[in-house]
Amino acid sequence: ERPLERAQAADQAHLQFRDDRSDFLSLVALWEFFDSPGQKALSHRKRVDACRAHFVSFLRMIEWRDVHAQLVAVLTEAGWTIDAKLPATVDVARYATIHRTLLAGLLGNIGVKSEPAATLGGQFDGTRGIRFFLHPGSGLAKKPPKWVLAAELTQTSRLFARCAGRIEPEWIEAVAGDRVTRDHFD
Repeated sequence: ERPLERAQAADQAHLQFRDDRSDFLSLVALWEFFDSPGQKALSHRKRVDACRAHFVSFLRMIEWRDVHAQLVAVLTEAGWTIDAKLPATVDVARYATIHRTLLAGLLGNIGVKSEPAATLGGQFDGTRGIRFFLHPGSGLAKKPPKWVLAAELTQTSRLFARCAGRIEPEWIEAVAGDRVTRDHFD
């Protein structure tokens, strides 16, 4: 939540969830905050108050928890063995696994940084000839990586990538397989 009259306080409170490598990992940090044993031990009212103090929507978090539980139930019924818990830390291998998994469903939202990029967040060349910018609220906007993956591309005053993460170009080729065009040159 980011009320206009308290936008600066909300931005400050949200910094504890920010990950400069990936907005996706910021969402993982938010989930860990809500699903932590300390939070679970609180009464309903205190959990609502804790969310409000961090400018987090309690109702959206409950929705997230319910969707997560439903997905775990469906996968379990289908015979999958899964660990529903998140890892304590996101190391390099786990980072790559998370982002390659996301990449499989978001191949159309990949971008490589255009050169030169004089604007904050930089301009990216995307698939199908599109050009987009990192959303200013992204943790990556101040120091954009060469390659990004975005959860969504939103057209406002410009085309912005919202919820983005740094990726490696080798991951694209490995995940995309025969859906990519290969050009060889010096």
